[in-house]
Amino acid sequence: MILTGGQRHDAPQAPALLEGMKPAYVIADKGYDSQKILDLIEKQEAIPVIPPRKNRKEQREYDRELYKRRNVIERAINKLKGYRRIATRYDRKAIYYLSFLHLAAAVTWPI
Repeated sequence: MILTGGQRHDAPQAPALLEGMKPAYVIADKGYDSQKILDLIEKQEAIPVIPPRKNRKEQREYDRELYKRRNVIERAINKLKGYRRIATRYDRKAIYYLSFLHLAAAVTWPI
């Protein structure tokens, strides 16, 4: 997990999250449809399962059935938001917030 400011988009963190990993597939939403991220995924010899944005000049194919599995992660994140401390970010320091986030993820993450 990487903690960023609430006003920042998630996509710029993708290279840091993928660093050192050897995934077979990378499943993400349209927000991650950038050529930089797609090139990084292909460099890692993984298959990107990211739907193209509507404004992309050249629409590309992706595995729609595999993309449906993204909801498992979405549900896990929603379970984390069930903790008021996470949803409202009571902790003033990022290290405390991230520590509780790791603890809550360890307890609720699907196996």
